[in-house]
This record gives sequence, structure tokens and C-alpha cells, in this order.
Amino acid sequence: MRAIVQRAIDANVVVDHKAIGSFTGPGLVILVGVTHTDTVSSAHKLAEKIYGLRIFDQEFVSQFDDICVPPGSARELSAGELGLPMLVISQFTLYASTSKGRRPTWDAAAPGEVAEPLVEAVGQKLRQLGTQVSQGKFGADMNVSLTNAGPVTLIVDVD
Repeated sequence: MRAIVQRAIDANVVVDHKAIGSFTGPGLVILVGVTHTDTVSSAHKLAEKIYGLRIFDQEFVSQFDDICVPPGSARELSAGELGLPMLVISQFTLYASTSKGRRPTWDAAAPGEVAEPLVEAVGQKLRQLGTQVSQGKFGADMNVSLTNAGPVTLIVDVD
């Protein structure tokens, strides 16, 4: 399972001209790709890893009045430690192969009936960990907007 994680100061996802998920203030935008060998265990491992990524330094967080940094905290904090929102979007194109020619192939991407419940499992696990999660609509033509802070963009892979 693979994710692109972006530290953002705002984000939204729109389907059919209607916003279906968003956050204002700092949080994470998570694009999730699923391959054929992924399982619910992979989804939970990915969610836990993202929840604990320490990519918010105290200097960055201090510019937002509504974020409380716990006393004695480490210099770098995770979105989970700060209680920040996350936007989870399915993204089968993360498993594109571009090694031959000019047309990507999607052979490594899991089919929708496999991928959809696993993307949902990532969101559910993040909620269980205590995060406010909004999600895109699986298989829909989505417009995702965000303001990347830093910029900080990470590729996170789990087995």
C-alpha cells in the first residue's frame, strides 16, 4: 500500500460541483493507492504510520492560534499528537508504470472491489486513532485543492 502525504494549511475535495470533504487550518492530505497484495492489515499499518509522522515542527504550528502544543513536547510533532484533521483520497494512479512508452499502465493497481474497502479501512483506522477524517468518493471524478505547507510531501509505503 502506498500513500502520498502532504502537509497542508487547507484542503478540499469536490465531486459534481459539491464539496464533500475539507479542512481549514493545518492538516494532512493523504492520497492512497492499493496494489493486489494489500490487506486490511496493510491499511491499518499505513494509517498508524501516517498518524505518527512527525512533520509538524513547533515553529510552524505556533502560527496557528487554535493549536495547542502539549507542554514538554518534542520539537517535531505528528498530526495525531496535535489532533489535526486529515483528508483521505483514493488514488489508483500511484501504482502507474511509466517504464515503457508514453502511456502509463495500471496493472499494479488493485481493482476497485479490492481497493475501495482498503481505502475505507485507512480512514476508519485514522478515526479510531482519534483523527477527524474526511474522504473523497471512491471512483469519482474528484477535484482536490490544497495549499501545501513547506512544501512537505512524502511517499509512504507499507507491506
